[in-house]
Amino acid sequence: MRSIKICLILIACSFSLYSNDLRPAYFSLSQQTDSTYQLVWKLPAQGSATPKIYPNLPEGWQILNENANLLSDNLRRTYTIQIEGALQGNQLYFEGLEKTQLEVILSIKLFDDIRYASILKPGNPYYIIPSEPSKWDVVKTYVVLGFEHILEGFDHLLFVLSLLLITKGFGKLVRTITAFTIAHSITLTMASLGMVGLPMPPVEAIIALSIVFLAVEIINHYKGKDCITARHPWIVAFTFGLLHGFGFAGALSEVGLPQTEIPTALLFFNVGVELGQLTFVLAIILLLWIIRKIKSEWPSWVRWIAPYAIGSIASFWLIERVVGFWK
Repeated sequence: MRSIKICLILIACSFSLYSNDLRPAYFSLSQQTDSTYQLVWKLPAQGSATPKIYPNLPEGWQILNENANLLSDNLRRTYTIQIEGALQGNQLYFEGLEKTQLEVILSIKLFDDIRYASILKPGNPYYIIPSEPSKWDVVKTYVVLGFEHILEGFDHLLFVLSLLLITKGFGKLVRTITAFTIAHSITLTMASLGMVGLPMPPVEAIIALSIVFLAVEIINHYKGKDCITARHPWIVAFTFGLLHGFGFAGALSEVGLPQTEIPTALLFFNVGVELGQLTFVLAIILLLWIIRKIKSEWPSWVRWIAPYAIGSIASFWLIERVVGFWK
């Protein structure tokens, strides 16, 4: 049964690759003066290739200047737009979205602290700016954002998977996942509200290091050595969960929080993260249950593949992210 951990790694890897291909695009419009706005249009990129999606702006929206930056994983275009009159009632159309499987995360922020948020899907690439923001749109948007972020965050999933591999007993597993949830919810909330803050590059490097640590702990546990994670996994989950919360906050900062609905947006982003995490955990538990029903026999050496695979992937991330400090 321990050999089934290979399957978990392969599934997680495949899921990660699939998720990375479906990273959303971002459309952000922020008011700068009475008639000028900053528009940021960001597309996921693989090398120099980007999806063929183009935001069609309403008539009367004049582009004053444009700046484009192609990074390792996204294409970011920044525009200064002149708009006379009110935004409400104008229609945005994302040409080509219907030919993809991507989503567009839309955020509009006005001077009077009114912010609109929505998620556009391929089946409906249009958005008409309403007269007033809808609380239900905020709830729906931020639940989906949180859910998608955790399922697209392969490092977070690999950390949770490592906890599942080393934690024995349902009660201990519940305490461990709960500790991780509480910890990252604390730092996510505090960082999103501006109460605390850490630079993202070191945070991402330490998140990778936390996975390396768990991989070593799993190996030591298999060798019969005493390790703190096997005895008290909730302590490790809570400690590193505080850092993972900063990672979630970094993703949330991409879209921002609607100023008139900060508590609602923050709460339901957390809800989305937890729903995604719970979905992943239940999927792994269900898979293990199915395998137990099969009652297959596996060589004893197979169980070592999982922790070494996890450790190798996380070590690569760690080196990559540390090297990125100087780029």
